Amino acid sequence: MIEDIRADLAPLLDRVEELHEHLGIAARAARVHDLEEVSALPAFWDDQTRAQATLKEKGQLERTLNDYRDLVELGEEIQTLMELAEEEDDPGMIREARDAVGRLELGIEALETRRLFSEAEDLNDAIMEVNPGAGGTDAQDWAEMLFRMYSRWAEVEGYTVELLDRQDAEEAGIKSASLAIRGPYAYGMLQSESGVHRLVRISPFDQNARRHTAFAAVAVIPDVDDTIEIDINPADIKTDTMRASGAGGQHVNTTDSAVRLTHMPTGTVVLCRAERSQHKNRDKAMKLLKAKLYQLEVEKRNQAIAEVNSKKMRIDFGSQIRSYVLQPYQQVKDSRTGYTVGDVTRVLDGELSGFMRAWLAARAAEQA
Repeated sequence: MIEDIRADLAPLLDRVEELHEHLGIAARAARVHDLEEVSALPAFWDDQTRAQATLKEKGQLERTLNDYRDLVELGEEIQTLMELAEEEDDPGMIREARDAVGRLELGIEALETRRLFSEAEDLNDAIMEVNPGAGGTDAQDWAEMLFRMYSRWAEVEGYTVELLDRQDAEEAGIKSASLAIRGPYAYGMLQSESGVHRLVRISPFDQNARRHTAFAAVAVIPDVDDTIEIDINPADIKTDTMRASGAGGQHVNTTDSAVRLTHMPTGTVVLCRAERSQHKNRDKAMKLLKAKLYQLEVEKRNQAIAEVNSKKMRIDFGSQIRSYVLQPYQQVKDSRTGYTVGDVTRVLDGELSGFMRAWLAARAAEQA
């Protein structure tokens, strides 16, 4: 048993050593030292914007350094634990060592994924929109399934989920929903999910139990922080308020609290009705508008202007990035990378990181 664990551990320790070079651990440590000296200067806070950017960079570097050091320490702890287990012939220690090897592998995969992030926006929080496409009630139900899938993924991965807007459909599912997923590299991971998602199953809404195909679109944009300057002329914004109806009792969402902002020059529209307060909804809507306008600028800069708002996408046959098949067989397959999983239930419960890593690796290979 110990020999099996030792055989599994050896290649993992080699991967940890490779990460030292690939992540530039020595260079990162030197940069943190330089930033610490800068932040200790008496005039450091004279320029608030620059100071915050410096501390943000320092925090990002320290996060990677700490994660790497944790892996090194865990590897050393496993080796010590195996030696003790072997000396004392303790089955409990052997199980503990095996579990620790599993944690080490997961930690290595997380850091190896971090190597694949190449854009400045990858570190940001993410704003996600989900909209049904072709398929009627099945599509609306499918959109809600996707909404739950991404919420579950975020919870499992330790991200914070904030509901921005949700509009329920009449019979089942949703007409639209948007949420913010907050945490380091949220956008970096979730950007792979932008596109049309296809579901094939026996429809629960068909009395004849026939197989139906439904489509829903996912759009992901980076949530820009306050250090990024987006100049929005107040005269360019049209503000509409409306009654935000919702389930939960007669006193829930009974005021004109929903806010819709339209940026007239670009035609960008955002809607927020998650809060009871009109003021809070307007603040969230402004942040969402700022994020969308920033994304448009990024796309212009890269000369690859694309549709960000999922409502403008063709959500129909032939446009899907991923297919989720429940009948006549079970399989989830990404059309872009070929990455395939046979257990659809696990994917719908939030096990999506494999698809995301495959997309990031493909992007890195194209950029190499």
